[in-house]
Amino acid sequence: MLALQQIEDDLTGDDVTAAELAETLREFHSEADPQDGVLGKLAQLFTRCAQTADRLNEDGDGDTSAPLNDAAELLTEGVALRLYWATRVLDPQGEAE
Repeated sequence: MLALQQIEDDLTGDDVTAAELAETLREFHSEADPQDGVLGKLAQLFTRCAQTADRLNEDGDGDTSAPLNDAAELLTEGVALRLYWATRVLDPQGEAE
């Protein structure tokens, strides 16, 4: 949580450039390797939680794991895609770095 607070504090300065903001956003999602970055790691964690929930849920009906799998999918396909679009607008050449 401290790291997120530090990022937020860093972004409040008047000297932040578009390229720097794009680079910060790329830490959350990497188009080249979607499992790399904060969102990819969170999605993996939610998937692992879903697997554990299935194991713990004796009914095996997926009532617990389905929302967790949905959350993982939303992170990797919804949120990550929007971050990618934002970084492309902020710094079109930065993705090649």
